[in-house]
Order: sequence, then structure tokens, then C-alpha cells
Amino acid sequence: MNVLYDAILKMTWLSDGIAWILTQFGLQMDQPLVISLHYFIYDTIKIFILLSVLIYTISYIQSYFPPERTRKILGRFNGFFARILAALLGTITPFCSCSSIPLFIGFTKAGLNVGVTFSFLISSPLVDLASVFLLMSVFNPKVAIAYVSVGLLLAVIGGTLISWLKMERYVEPFVLKGGVTELEEEKMTHKDRHNFSKDQVMDIVRKVWIYILVGVLIGALIHDWIPASWIQAVLGEDKWYSVPLAVLVGVPMYADIFGTLPIAEALVSQGVGLGTVLAFMMAVTTLSLPSIILLKKVVKKELLILFVVYCTIGIMIIGYVFNAIQGILI
Repeated sequence: MNVLYDAILKMTWLSDGIAWILTQFGLQMDQPLVISLHYFIYDTIKIFILLSVLIYTISYIQSYFPPERTRKILGRFNGFFARILAALLGTITPFCSCSSIPLFIGFTKAGLNVGVTFSFLISSPLVDLASVFLLMSVFNPKVAIAYVSVGLLLAVIGGTLISWLKMERYVEPFVLKGGVTELEEEKMTHKDRHNFSKDQVMDIVRKVWIYILVGVLIGALIHDWIPASWIQAVLGEDKWYSVPLAVLVGVPMYADIFGTLPIAEALVSQGVGLGTVLAFMMAVTTLSLPSIILLKKVVKKELLILFVVYCTIGIMIIGYVFNAIQGILI
């Protein structure tokens, strides 16, 4: 099992191959600059390989759940179970919060409970199937499973709270009116699904490649050039303020889990708490300013404030819990 894990997710063969190529150019692998170069090349190639394979696979699955079918599935259920299902369906839908909001509008127009739609809205950018395997490749399966579990829990509890408080009245009227046009589900052949999945890979890679490169570059700098003592002095797991600081830093950024993972990996290797870096990742993917601006167009300030405050508090609680149990997970 460990051999397969190292070969498929960690891609140790790729790391060894890049190291061998660098030595053929006369570079010494014990030099800091060469170590950083190796880190940058290896992490970049590994993430793009995993990203392409995972997006293709997930998109192929997603082709069986177009928006109309997803809406119909969710419409059959009510209450707590519907919110759980919405959170789970969010894992196979768009990879960022901005692209989730149009689906949120469509689901709300179709008459789905606002709590259900918010469970979907929280889950969609925060937890996706690709993140499970990417987190495994960076950390280990226990961290990946724990991250996905708390992400889904955050989405379900958030939807339950919004439903319990009857926040429907704070959704903009144009979202609630008019309903949706019933569209006949398109029958897709294997070739159609293949083309859809391939197009999704190209589209998402085109959108996120710059974030991945920047993330890996920052990760390399943190990993090899910034002394661990400096980082621990600011973001060490013993610092009570490290989690809220990580959330505060993450909110202005617009990226996704693919760009933040290399930074998270480097920070953990330098002694930053696992919960602190996961809080940073969650803040970037769920509370980015562009997504909040888009959400403001479809909900009133009372619901927007509740969403932001809930997600912020929830993410910080998760951060502190993960810092406390880090020894069990890593």
C-alpha cells in the first residue's frame, strides 16, 4: 500500500527523476538554490499531473449530474437529509465559490430551501473530490479524510442554521421570482462525456495555472529560504493568534485549493500548525473577496453577514481543533 501511495500520489519516481536530471547538468543536490529548483519543478509537475487526471475523472462523473438533474435530485428531499445531500453534491460541482453562485441562484429560483442551497454553496468550493487526493499527495490520507469531513460538517451545520433562522427573506427578490425553465436532460454518449471532461481540464488548468506556479514558488521560498524560527515566531502552533491571522490573510486572496496546497505543505514543514494552514486554505476558498462581492448581489446584507461570520467562526474552530490533534494526524 505504501509503495502504491508513494508511486501514485507522492510520485517519488518523479522526484528522483528530476534530481537525476539536475545532477546531469552538474548541479549539486545539497546546494540551497538547487534544492529550491528541484522543489519547484517537482511540485509543479506533480500538481499538474494530479490535477489533470483528477479533473478529468471528476468531470466525467459530473457529466451524470448536470444542474437540472442535480436540482431534481435535491428537490425530492427535505430537511437535514437534503442538506447532507446538497453538501455531498457540492463535492462534484464547480471548483471555486464564484462559479458555484450561478448554480445557487438556479437552485433557489427552483424553490429549493435556502438552507439546502447554502449547504451546497459552502461545500462546493471548500470540498471537492480533487482536494481529497491532492491533500493525500501533500500530507496523508488521515489529513485528507479529516479535512473533507469537517468541510462537509461545516456546510451541513451552516445550511441548518440558515434554515432554522428562516433567512429566505434576506434573499434578493429577483432570485426568488420567476422559477426556472424545465429543460430536458441531454443524453450524452461516452464521446460526449470524454469531450466534456477534456474541455473541463483545459478550462480549469487555464484558470488556475498561474495560482499553482505562484503557490509553488512561495512554497519553495518558505521551505528553503525563510528560517523556520522566523515562521514559528509568527505562526507557530503555540501562538493563539495564528489561526485568526491565517484566516485574515486568506480572505483577500483569490485562489483555490490547488494554489494554496504548496504553501500549506511548506508552512507545515517549517513548524506551522496543521490547523493554521487548513484555516488559511479554507478562508481562501470559501471567503475570498470576489466570491463575497458576487454573493452580495443575490442576498441582502443580513444573510451575507451571517454567512461570513458563520464561516469565519467555523473555520477558526476547525483550525484550533486540528492544531490540538495534529499529533494524531501527522
